[in-house]
Formats: sequence, structure tokens, C-alpha cells
Amino acid sequence: MDAAKTANEITAMLAKRGAARVTTDYDQQGNATGLSFELRTDVGTREFALPIRAEGVLATLKRDRAEKRYLTIQQAERVAWRLVRDWLRAQLALIDAGSVSLDEIFFPWMVAPSGGTMHALFVEQQKAISA
Repeated sequence: MDAAKTANEITAMLAKRGAARVTTDYDQQGNATGLSFELRTDVGTREFALPIRAEGVLATLKRDRAEKRYLTIQQAERVAWRLVRDWLRAQLALIDAGSVSLDEIFFPWMVAPSGGTMHALFVEQQKAISA
């Protein structure tokens, strides 16, 4: 499945949930590297950033000895986008079922005042404590 089509599916899922904005992030080579979006939460509208890490998917495909035809960065990008779509679909189902709140699920990906994600901020602080 083409990554752009998957990105459109993700955008539609987020729009259905009331996203005020959905943006695809790109690297300098023009590869889609993530999604940024705004959603209304219990504490107001917040920005979130989900990474699309094709390099990690490619490493996994190689480690798992996938067929050679699947060992390309383009295939890894397609798989990475599908993984994020499937993860997002599952998280939204948990929210719809009342099992968790949007804030609980997306907290690691909430953009912190510093510009990075809350997860990145947490890791940075933990490293500082450990040093």
C-alpha cells in the first residue's frame, strides 16, 4: 500500500475525531518522517507528533530475513506507515470504548513547550538524573 494513501487514511481517522490540523513532516530528502496534528483534549487543544521510523522497520525486515524484494527503504516506509495507522486505529478504539482517555494514550507524543515530545523530554530528564 502506498505511504501517501495510508497517510490520507490516517488524516481521515484524525479528522473524524475532530483534529484541527494534520500535517505530514518530511526530511531533507523528501521522505515522510512523521505526522503532527492538533486534537482537543480535556485540558484544551494540544499538538501531537507521531514519528514514522522507516529505518527501524528496514532493520527489522533484514533481521527477520524477509525476501530480498522487501528489503528496500521504500517498502519499509510503506510498512512503517501501515504500522502507525494500525496502532492509531487500535488506540482510537480504546478511546471509543471508554477504556482510556485521549490524553492517556497520546501523552508521550504530545508536543512539549520545548518543541520535542513529552517522551523525548522524559528521556532527557532521566538521563540528566542518571548522570
